[in-house]
Amino acid sequence: MIDTSVAAGFDADNEVETVFACICDLNGVMRGKRLPIEQLDKVVEGKLRMPLSLLSMDIWGEDIEGNDLVFDTGDADGICEFTGRPLSLVNWTSRPAAFAQLWMRQEDGKPFDGDPRRALESIVQRYADLGLTPVVATELEFYVVDPSEAAPQPPLSPVTGKRLDSDGALSLDELQHFDALLNEIYDACHAQDIPADAAISENGAGQFEINLMHVADPLKAADDAVLFKRLVRGIARKHALAATFMAKPYGDRAGSGMHVHFSLIDKDGNNVFDDGGQEGTTMMRSAVAGLIRTMQENALVFAPHENSFRRLLPGAHAPSSVAWGYENRTAAIRIPGGSHKARRIEHRVAGADANPYLVLASILGGALLGIENNWTAPEPIVGDAYSLDLDQLPLDWASSIDAFAKGPNVDGIFSKRLKRMFVQCKQQELRRFTRQVTDFEYHSYLEAV
Repeated sequence: MIDTSVAAGFDADNEVETVFACICDLNGVMRGKRLPIEQLDKVVEGKLRMPLSLLSMDIWGEDIEGNDLVFDTGDADGICEFTGRPLSLVNWTSRPAAFAQLWMRQEDGKPFDGDPRRALESIVQRYADLGLTPVVATELEFYVVDPSEAAPQPPLSPVTGKRLDSDGALSLDELQHFDALLNEIYDACHAQDIPADAAISENGAGQFEINLMHVADPLKAADDAVLFKRLVRGIARKHALAATFMAKPYGDRAGSGMHVHFSLIDKDGNNVFDDGGQEGTTMMRSAVAGLIRTMQENALVFAPHENSFRRLLPGAHAPSSVAWGYENRTAAIRIPGGSHKARRIEHRVAGADANPYLVLASILGGALLGIENNWTAPEPIVGDAYSLDLDQLPLDWASSIDAFAKGPNVDGIFSKRLKRMFVQCKQQELRRFTRQVTDFEYHSYLEAV
């Protein structure tokens, strides 16, 4: 029987035979081991070891060419430390299992600074040194698709049996058609202490958004997002569907984003962005300045894959320019309206395909640089950001890799080791994509040129 002091959603009736012990790599992919439940003590007591190079594998699970973690150290193991988040119950598989989140330490006991969760922890500690705590919420969009098709297709409605063929923004009918799926997602979130809030039908056929509520713990917020993505995909399979967090699974439909809301509270629980009015405090505007100044350098974190940049094309209704504004959803940085007591910043750039740990580290780290250096934000924009002459995010993947590698402010957010690992990982992924010739290229050029 599992010790319920380290477990969430378990009871005496759960006949769990297996525990999945996993770390989260730079791509946001969970990697680890399946162990008999009898070895749970080994997992939670930090006695499990895995290669440090697991964290830097490419999206296909292959080692990075020239990776010093492999060749210079002999592919050394690291110590897998239990994060302390209670074990979660995986009950959408053929047999229920436990899931344990781990992060890495080096052999000498020091935290491994190439671990994306460690990167976020470092930023959170810097805020703590200033007497501040970030309060964070995420909004995650995803598509449900028909798994029987080779290319993504909208699913068949469980109610009518007809394929969804139109965009259904805020459609109650679409939500109700997928009621069984959404109910099970909410049940799993409740069991795993993931604070799921509102669900809406988004702009694309079969697209949904579920908001995760604000928590005063960025590490938990990132954990919640990682586990949420995993359980949505698993539960969708149980319902003979597939769920994807690709940024742009359809070229002609809306992309999927991961919007991040955050505020800062001091030791007395006061929101330091709240000035009692609509403009927000000087500290809030310094945080905005940091986000603006670091946005182009960190674009690779927000859009880490080839497909990511299809979502960020100008005119695709996702942020493509570097700007901020009050209650303006065309801007990359939005200051939502409403009560001044809830004054916060919304960062709208990241795709749903991004690593939540790196996204939160980039956003909170950029804001922190603005606060530490008293940077001044540019004037907020008014009107349509897409029609204004503004600085742009990198327009392609290769440019974003270069911007991250050379960005002077990246070193103020991430360790040199993680920066090098991420650049090498993305360069390898890019090289593989550039070697692929698509069917559309053959159709367009084979006999025409």
